[in-house]
Amino acid sequence: MVAHLLRLKAILLRNGFRRSPWQLVGVAAAGLYGLFLVALLFMGLFYLGGTDPGFAAAVLVPAVSAAVLGWALLPVLATGVDLTLDPARFTTFTVRPWELVAGLLLSGFIGVPGLVTLFLFAGQALAWRQVPAAAAVAVPCGVLAAVLCLALARLTTTAASALTASRRFRDAAAVLLIVPLLGLGPVLTVVVAGFEDALGWLPRAAAVLGWTPLGSFAAVPADVAAGSWGTAAVRLALSLAYLAAVVGLWKRTLERALETPREGPRGGRTASGLGAFARFPATPWGAVAARCLAYWRRDPRYAVAILAVPLVPAMMWVVAVQAGSTALMLWTGPIVAVLLAFSISADVSYDSTAFALHATSGIRGVHDRLGRVAACAVFALPAVLAAAVLPPVLLGEARLLPGVAGLSLGALASGFGVASVASARFTYAVPPPGESPFKNPPGAGMRMVVVQLATMWVMGLLLLPPLALLVAHLVTGNAAFGWAGLVAGPALGAVLLVAGVRLGGRWFDARVPELMQATVLNR
Repeated sequence: MVAHLLRLKAILLRNGFRRSPWQLVGVAAAGLYGLFLVALLFMGLFYLGGTDPGFAAAVLVPAVSAAVLGWALLPVLATGVDLTLDPARFTTFTVRPWELVAGLLLSGFIGVPGLVTLFLFAGQALAWRQVPAAAAVAVPCGVLAAVLCLALARLTTTAASALTASRRFRDAAAVLLIVPLLGLGPVLTVVVAGFEDALGWLPRAAAVLGWTPLGSFAAVPADVAAGSWGTAAVRLALSLAYLAAVVGLWKRTLERALETPREGPRGGRTASGLGAFARFPATPWGAVAARCLAYWRRDPRYAVAILAVPLVPAMMWVVAVQAGSTALMLWTGPIVAVLLAFSISADVSYDSTAFALHATSGIRGVHDRLGRVAACAVFALPAVLAAAVLPPVLLGEARLLPGVAGLSLGALASGFGVASVASARFTYAVPPPGESPFKNPPGAGMRMVVVQLATMWVMGLLLLPPLALLVAHLVTGNAAFGWAGLVAGPALGAVLLVAGVRLGGRWFDARVPELMQATVLNR
């Protein structure tokens, strides 16, 4: 049975490559990128091998502990990740628990994440190459640590199966996962800047983590390198006990889940009234706006754009502090405007099969474009105004308020126009409805990146006139340039918005069959 499960996982993985040529190219590109990262990390391990063993242990134990913790938490938060061998699918089969546990556990290595973790953990031997005994011990300890990662991932996902069946939990988990990813850049900047200070507490952290399930396997080679064979034996026995406890607990949790399968999601609260449909005009574009506004409120895939509103000022503040110039906060308004306008560039792709409503109702493209813009503008306009007004006022640069506000409003309006054209002309694979915002079909990356970069570049080029006026105001100090930007930015943006809605509407009318096919196939 274990061999059958492994063969089944290999077949599922192989079938995943039998897609369109673009998907195969994308998978190959992602694989090459993954190999590049693995090579870089191996180079880092080789470098650690030339340093003091104490320093290598102080770096490796916290790093491995972070990886193990990630394996325990991320599968629960990223609930949209495809679990091809979901234990719930074996409820009706008479498979012995230990066979199912072994098969599901080992099948985790048939895939990119599991293989990368296995290679990297076993590659810790490079960091102990100066001590052959420690290098020899590092390989099996690394393999066992990788097994512990998969066991923890299975344990947490099985234990949280009742929660992950809830749509509310999946939405909240998606938001929780998006927040740290959006702030990853500034956080890394702060971490790199304070790396020298961190060297002081890393050894203490490694000493503590080395006795926990997170870092005990990684600390065994360090004990061998230090000549503490007795400590190494005790730590290895403790590590094996941790692994046995995790696997045993997962087995019990799995048995309970198979005996009492989780129920399907129950119906939500009974809706009353027309909701957003009562607040928009009874027109075609009003109906589209009301429907899209419901997406903005309930669909976690739109959470990235909504979270950008409070996170962009926070990230700009971190960058400004690092650069020593608070003037960078003045660009918060234009950045928020571009991001919110860009968020509707994939609206048609996000519709998925619901796009059939647009295709069968015969709605005109201009009304479709206008309705999507109106739905986003309901919260985008107040957010952009706040992001444009507050930084100049709080920084004591109210004289720059007209130019910043004009650039921000122009960016929002012109960005809506560009996005209206892009979403009608270009579609790409996006996370399916109800899934994690991070679940993209294989091979979708290349087309998505090209379309998104092109859209952002066009938005940036159209901002050059109001941007030039703001720069002129900053350089010359002449307030006339700022007031001119306050007029020129929204005026130019309004013209580009009308042009984009009309052009996008024409392309929409001409490409309804193609758009329908693309959304059904999610490509």
